[in-house]
Amino acid sequence: MSEELKKRTKKFALDVIELVAGVPQVLETRHAIGQVIRSSSSVAANYRSACRGKSKADFIAKLGTVEEEADETGFCLEMLRDIAHRRRLKLETEASQELTRLLDEANQLVAITVASRKTARGGE
Repeated sequence: MSEELKKRTKKFALDVIELVAGVPQVLETRHAIGQVIRSSSSVAANYRSACRGKSKADFIAKLGTVEEEADETGFCLEMLRDIAHRRRLKLETEASQELTRLLDEANQLVAITVASRKTARGGE
């Protein structure tokens, strides 16, 4: 599972970066674009780091960071969607569908890490 999830989180980060490359750069989107690139990349980097955890506690802590960064990525994607709507910025249909897919993927990654942390803690 860890290799599969490493690939999945890396693909997620790359897909987010590809998506935002096509988002119109206006004052309101610039911050969200930078933040979503950082947080999505952090999902992948921290999951990779968790897999090399030095202890069970380290693994659980790093998964907590993955959870937080995936949730933050979802928030930033929502912000981009909402800013585009409010500013009447045109997103291509394909980009809009990809944004929706990535929001779903962020939510799935949060759910996976929550479940993984619970399992690692012994079902607490």
